[in-house]
Amino acid sequence: MKRILVAEDEKSIRDFLIINLKRAGYDVIAAADGEEALRLYEDYDGDFSIALLDIMMPKRDGIEVCSLLREKSSTLGIVMLTAKTQEMDKVMGLLKGADDYITKPFSLSELMARIDAIYRRVSVSRGDNEPKEKKPADSFDKIEQGEFILHLRGRNIEHRGKIIELTQMEFNIMELFFKNPNVALEREEILRYAWGEDFYGDDKVVDVNIRRLRMKIEDDPSNPEHLLTVWGLGYKWIA
Repeated sequence: MKRILVAEDEKSIRDFLIINLKRAGYDVIAAADGEEALRLYEDYDGDFSIALLDIMMPKRDGIEVCSLLREKSSTLGIVMLTAKTQEMDKVMGLLKGADDYITKPFSLSELMARIDAIYRRVSVSRGDNEPKEKKPADSFDKIEQGEFILHLRGRNIEHRGKIIELTQMEFNIMELFFKNPNVALEREEILRYAWGEDFYGDDKVVDVNIRRLRMKIEDDPSNPEHLLTVWGLGYKWIA
């Protein structure tokens, strides 16, 4: 189900989001503050594809809600609503697990393009469009490189026997790297693969996701041995 949790304290913006997301075919559940958003998430047993969170909200802000929701689900698509002056909040939201952010004021076409792009990726991760019957295991269930195993069905990565959970965007990035070991990849290429061809957001989300991945898989994230920066270009994966 295309269900989206919208948390926005400004009623005019919240109503605008509800009307237009419903027109686009989404089942919209709306909250006026962060605390209500968390309660609604539990009331619906976490059955949401996307959460659209304003950063500046009463009771609990969007960054705190983002962090708590990400702890509950690695496949939930999380998009932050930010103001132009909230540059550090954008980065913090991404570090806490958000997949993207939209800056206010935004156009309706930009909003829907970004939401739809995240939904398409999330639906693949959740298996929303796959047959319900269990698929037989096959030799393409995993990719092994060095001490790492990328589990394609589980959509996580294993390092030295430890399973590391990934968000859908983190998994997409690692899948691209595993398919292109030792190859320098441009940020734009990573962005297109992980977020979709029609995504036109800021490639800053790539940098922050790489930082998140380093924190998960590197022994020393400040001195990475596997996810390497290629200055002036992008990143390279060495297993």
